[in-house]
Amino acid sequence: MRETTMPGPEACIVGWAHTPFGKLEEPDLEALLARVGRAAIEDAGIAPAEIDAGFVGVFGEGFTNQGFPASLVLQSVPELRFKPITRFENACATGTAAIHGALDFLAAKRGRFALVLGAEKMTATPGAKVGDILLNASYRKTEQDIQGGFAGVFGRIAEAYFQRYGDQSDALAAIAAKNHANGVDNPWAQMRKDLGFAFCRAESEKNPFVAPPLKRTDCSLVSDGAAALVITDAETARAMGKSVRFRAAVQVNDYLPIAARDIIRFEGPREAWGRALAQAGLGAATDLSFVETHDCFTIAELIEYEAMGLVPEGQGARAVLEGWTAKDGKLPVNRSGGLKSKGHPIGATGISMHVLTAMQLTGTAGAMQLPQAEIGGIFNMGGAAVANYVSILERAG
Repeated sequence: MRETTMPGPEACIVGWAHTPFGKLEEPDLEALLARVGRAAIEDAGIAPAEIDAGFVGVFGEGFTNQGFPASLVLQSVPELRFKPITRFENACATGTAAIHGALDFLAAKRGRFALVLGAEKMTATPGAKVGDILLNASYRKTEQDIQGGFAGVFGRIAEAYFQRYGDQSDALAAIAAKNHANGVDNPWAQMRKDLGFAFCRAESEKNPFVAPPLKRTDCSLVSDGAAALVITDAETARAMGKSVRFRAAVQVNDYLPIAARDIIRFEGPREAWGRALAQAGLGAATDLSFVETHDCFTIAELIEYEAMGLVPEGQGARAVLEGWTAKDGKLPVNRSGGLKSKGHPIGATGISMHVLTAMQLTGTAGAMQLPQAEIGGIFNMGGAAVANYVSILERAG
């Protein structure tokens, strides 16, 4: 029996901060958190002492030897001393997991203002070790030895999808080209270069296969970066200078082993989208103005078109090849450049998606700004469609 859909959270985003993504000079996680914590509080127009709790997203333990990072923010925001601060982790959805912690805190009326921070320092770690660390987001018992690490996991997903629905290399290249073109307009993006469809489609010395059929342009980047949000209850938000309301916030987890499910159906993301749209009172994904989705690999974005109900199963290619998801299409997807171009510092990614969506909805997205951006959807995924989060946001004031 299907669960009854609960109403959306009575919470609003009222401030944010975001670093550039890429290979940054900051030496460690502490320095990255310091760049965004106080900045987000200042952006909200409140005093640091008004923050009632902190929620910190950092992936696993491996990119940093500081395995207990919750209180690192105190060095830059000492006013948080003696406040509750908790570290969250849920693979590549770590940032949104921290947001959900803040939403629960506010729903329980334990405080008025929550600070959510996410950060990762990845580029200082050797490439081979990065791959092994990321495999922690897979089922090591049976997926430990997949060649190519986590890219290999999604390479297998792409192979299975191609076997069922035919070669989709044109669609994957179109997704990569779209997101790189969008990233040119994002001042925080790690790779601000319009590579074009032809470059993304062809195997070359500069675009080799990483985990066939996935090439380098099909894979998200290894990144440093941080992002932060200030979230408050809806009543408090009414008196704030700007406010972006959660119409829906849904988490759905699926089996960890790929072998336990039909992996190319992305059933967890599909369920999360269905619940979130119902919670927001929307009939379909096309009722949204735009979507920021988790394109860790281009094949993920392709299948996510199907999971959000934009197209039927097996027809994801239509959405990109017919221009539906372009910046001027009927449902722009990843106007920020997505993980593909913007970068993917794991602990920061989900929070970054919420920052960029809030900017669109408040008309402050600069060159990325979409016309008539009224309702935004966010999909942030941990593992291979294991931890699935959907948020639906709208401007509240």
